[in-house]
Parts: sequence; C-alpha cells; structure tokens
Amino acid sequence: MTIEGFQSGSELTVIILAGGAGTRFWPVSTQERPKQFLSFFGPRSMLQQTYDRVKGLVSPDRIFILTNKRYVPLVNFQLPEIPRFNVIGEPQPRNTSAAIALAGALCRRRFGNPVMVVLPADHLIYPVGAFQRTIMEAVRAASTVGGLFTFGITPTFPSTGYGYLEHGRKLDLPAGNGGAAVEMIAEMAVEEATEAEGGAGIHELLSFKEKPDLETARSYVKSQRYSWNSGIFVWRVNDILDELERYLPGHTRRIFPLAEADGQPDWEEALFEAYDPLPKISIDFGVMEKAKRVRMIRAGFQWSDVGGWLVLEKFLPLDPSGNSARGQVKSYDSRGNLVFCEEETETVALVGVENLVVVRAGDKTLVVHRDRTEQVKNLVEGLGINTPVTESR
Repeated sequence: MTIEGFQSGSELTVIILAGGAGTRFWPVSTQERPKQFLSFFGPRSMLQQTYDRVKGLVSPDRIFILTNKRYVPLVNFQLPEIPRFNVIGEPQPRNTSAAIALAGALCRRRFGNPVMVVLPADHLIYPVGAFQRTIMEAVRAASTVGGLFTFGITPTFPSTGYGYLEHGRKLDLPAGNGGAAVEMIAEMAVEEATEAEGGAGIHELLSFKEKPDLETARSYVKSQRYSWNSGIFVWRVNDILDELERYLPGHTRRIFPLAEADGQPDWEEALFEAYDPLPKISIDFGVMEKAKRVRMIRAGFQWSDVGGWLVLEKFLPLDPSGNSARGQVKSYDSRGNLVFCEEETETVALVGVENLVVVRAGDKTLVVHRDRTEQVKNLVEGLGINTPVTESR
C-alpha cells in the first residue's frame, strides 16, 4: 500500500529491532546468521518481510534498523535500500530500552518529533493490508491524543509463553491533526474494524502481566479481558523520550548525548562508552509497566512471534500421518512429527517415531520431543553450543 503524498511526509518513522539471537531455532539459526536473517516463509528473510510490510508507508531514509554490531553487514546486504547511516550496530546487548532510547534520540535530532513505530524483525504478520491499516490507526491516535500505544493480540489458546495485557474500556478517538494521509488510512482502519469479528480498537491499558502458568493463562483467556503482548509499539518521539527520562534516567543520561555524535568520526567510540555500563532491561519492564498514559490497540491482523519450531507446522506440507515437513521425508509407521531441512534436497527417514521435531542444518542435527522444544534455548545457551551475542528482542 503506497500512500500518495505520504512517503515524503514528516509524520512517521519506523524502528526495526533486529538484534535477536534466535536460539530456539538452532541449528538453523546461529550466532553467525540468526533467525531474523533466515527465510522460513517464502524467499524473503524475516527482516526483509518486516521491511516489506512498511515500505509503502514511509520512505527508506525514515526507517532505522537497530541490530548487533556484527550483523550490520548482513542488514546492509539484505536491505540495500536502507541508508547505511540508518543501520545502527549496538556494541553490546542491552535489550530494548537502550535500543529504543538510542533510536528516539536519533529521530529527534534528524526529524524533530515524528510518530515512531517500533517493530521486531522476527515476527510473522499477515495480511499486510490489515497490518498497515492498523498501524495507521495507531499513528493517528499517537498524533492526536499522545501517550504510548502497544498492540494487543486476541489470544487463540492459553499460552504460557506470552505476556498478557489487561485492557479496560474502549476509548473514542477524536478527529486529529495527524496529516491528511494519516487520517485517510486511519478512517479505513476504523471502517474495516467495525466489520471484522472482535474488531480493532483503542483501549485503556490496566496492567501488564508476566508469562503466566497454565491455569492463570486459562483464566485470562476465559475472562476476555486480556490480550497477548505483541512487542509492537507506536508513540510520538517526545512522548517515549520523556518517559524514558522519567523511569530510566541512567539510560537517558548516557544515550541522549549520542545524538550529537551522529555522523561524527567518534561515533563508534562514543556509542561503546555509552552502552558499556548500561544494565539490560526491556522497554516493558523499564517504562511500559510504570507509565501512566499507556493505551492498547487491538491488532486487526494475524500475528506470531515465531518463537519456536512448532510455529512452522501450519505452513509446511502435511502427509496423511500428520507429519509436516520441508525436505525429502520418508516415513514408516510415524505420526505427528515435524521435519525441517535447511537444504530441501536432503532426506530424513522416520521409522516408528511420534511427536518429534527433527531439524537438519549443515553438519548439525536436532532431535527433540515436540513437548520440549522450548528447552532448545536452554540447550544452546547452557552448553555453549551457540553462545548468543545479544538478547532476543
């Protein structure tokens, strides 16, 4: 979706967080080439697909990629459209608060006080049109009423792997001054939301809840008062920087001055000195759980954080025995298995096994029961198989 007269406008910037290690997708995802740079769903990598979802809304010079320093060449290779000075290599993993503070400081210096959309690089979102319309509804809200907006996903099952957002009453959005293009797309989002089951909408946010146990998750889903926390955010630059200054003054004291080093010869040195003493803290813990003006946008699109191998099942061919696979799979008396071969010409043979996940990548093979795939991360990190260089965002 390209919006006439909007690409060169000043209303919007997009921040893509691409520093994750993707340890749950070992052995395909490695410290040399983690999940966001891999192609699980079609020919484009997850980072490229994230860019594809927003390139019709904003010009490349207003898109920032925050990644680990070692992945800057990968970003430049996969997204040559993005200006090199918009690809920021963080020297150490300091989680999302530091990345967002840095991106916000650079946006303020270069563009003033635009609306900032923050997106993880490793999510699966579709359809693109519905995503863009929901984003623009949030952009209009941030432009007109201010505050911090997070996206909530309607739960489809009682997940214990997601955080939950407790939402209150639905809020009416007044006509605003977000710009003609913003208003046009926001109006489309509202119109479509009224036709969709559940609909999109803006709600007051009552609380953030940590990843619950199964019984608690069941109660959340049954109450219909909770949504999954997607990790997608929209806000005015000044709004998030004010809250960062209020709740994480140690971060802002070190990071905000970096804006003056933007584009200067001492940029790398200044960035390292600012990041080195910072504690690791997410934007959820550092700001969102404490801030007063937080709102939730109910997502009008399908979403997955692609948190583990089992997510791929519904996107892979299924044989009559319920085995889903990519690659040349031969099975005998085997049911409910997932097989993924990095090279689709490879052959995997299954005999008399059930409910396994089998992954082949180069000279590495993973075999794990489907009920224990969450522990792949523990294996990788605990045994030093693929020591991560940064945290998952």
